Amino acid sequence: MNEKTPLLHRTTSSSDSQISNSRLYLAVFSAVLGNFNFGYSLVYSSPVLPKFKSPDADPRLRMDTDQAAWFGSIYSLGAAAGGLGAMLLNDLIGRKMSIMMSAVPSSIGYMLMGGAVNLWMLLLGRFLTGVAGGMTAASIPVYISEISHKKVRGALGSCPQITAVFGTLTLYALGLVVPWRWLAVAGSVPAVLMVILLAFMPSSPRRLLSLGQEQKAEKALRWLRGSNYNTNIELNAIQQSINTQVKITWSQLLTPIYYRPILISVGMRFLQQMTGITPILVYLEPIFAKSNVALEPRYDAAIVGAVRLLSVAVAASLMDKAGRKALLYSSSMLMFLSSLTLTMISHTTPCPAVNITAPGYSSHAELGSTLQASQGSAVSLIPLISTVVFIFGYAMGWGPITWLLMSEVLPLVARGVASGLCVTVSWLTAFVLTHVFTLMVDTYGLYVPYLMFTVVCVLCLLFNAVCIPETRNRSLEEIENYFRTGRTFTIRQNHPCVASS
Repeated sequence: MNEKTPLLHRTTSSSDSQISNSRLYLAVFSAVLGNFNFGYSLVYSSPVLPKFKSPDADPRLRMDTDQAAWFGSIYSLGAAAGGLGAMLLNDLIGRKMSIMMSAVPSSIGYMLMGGAVNLWMLLLGRFLTGVAGGMTAASIPVYISEISHKKVRGALGSCPQITAVFGTLTLYALGLVVPWRWLAVAGSVPAVLMVILLAFMPSSPRRLLSLGQEQKAEKALRWLRGSNYNTNIELNAIQQSINTQVKITWSQLLTPIYYRPILISVGMRFLQQMTGITPILVYLEPIFAKSNVALEPRYDAAIVGAVRLLSVAVAASLMDKAGRKALLYSSSMLMFLSSLTLTMISHTTPCPAVNITAPGYSSHAELGSTLQASQGSAVSLIPLISTVVFIFGYAMGWGPITWLLMSEVLPLVARGVASGLCVTVSWLTAFVLTHVFTLMVDTYGLYVPYLMFTVVCVLCLLFNAVCIPETRNRSLEEIENYFRTGRTFTIRQNHPCVASS
């Protein structure tokens, strides 16, 4: 037995070196088009709401403050419904088909908004695109984690967030030149392209093995890893993991191996939303307008979108180098500092005006006006800079890593249902926060919500320190063993042949 061990290591190393990732990347790209659509539809309200609230808007579509709050927040309610649907669909028809099914509500929603002649069409369309977003958010990270090998799973696990951010940036950029109806029409294109590409992609080998379809699983894994890859070792590891899984009962959920990773995932999704990222993105242009930023709000939004894309790309490059926890610490600190700055700026009262027409001031009127204008212009950039830093911090840590860790730590036997639960909790939180945000701003100004977001960022730091494990360079089976034993990632195989060696 001892003589075979080095051969096993050589075989594993050899098989790893023969992996070809080109088709894996194609499969991931096909799936994350759903996240592109998610990012695009999430912030659709940002450039559109000012048009619906303006006096020049179509009287049938003109919105007051309460209607605008519903238009901004109902997307999150739809996403919660989509998460609930994904809980059933992920295990019923599989991750790949769940992703493809999301194109149906997405396309219908965009058609309703593009051809809207009444408010109910806008609200229903927004709700349906939210349903699609919830379905993809629950299904795509799990699909990617199950088709990826551990050497690239960290980088590929951040792809959903990267493409969602790219979708957001695309919406902001198109919003500068494209009318709001054509923005809706353009949103349906990625969903259609996603369905076409995914039709040629394989299902998850893990799901195929769980259905007893060994030949299809081997074919799918070979397609993903390349024709020279030895699939036996990886298939055996997946099969061994599946063989140890049993149908869990409610009483079993009270054991640490199940409730700890589920609570960690739910807690991360809850805190992720409580940082205020969704209302900030949904109402970005109105927020900048209220903050009196020097630039036009629509250009500010485009700048924020570009910075967000850059920061997610940085996170993807560091994910498997710096580790998850280090990035989460950095992310929490940047968000805390920027939200604290926004809190102070929004709470600062202007200095009393000086009467420059009084005796002794008339000769300095022009100089005083110039100084006041220059100081005001500089101060007005602080909300933009702080928001950029906040978005940068979020997008390099709590944005992509929350998605990745959800797919890594959830129990394999309950991953489909648990991921749907996480997405549902996340979007119900986002719905309440996004709806209340507008009312809080109208009543108290930006100070109160920014103060709340600052406190949440402190909680994010503590949660990362106490609850979140480091999963860098760990296989899904090793991560599950950590929660089973509570102390180690190492998998100890207590087979008779091993014991005898």
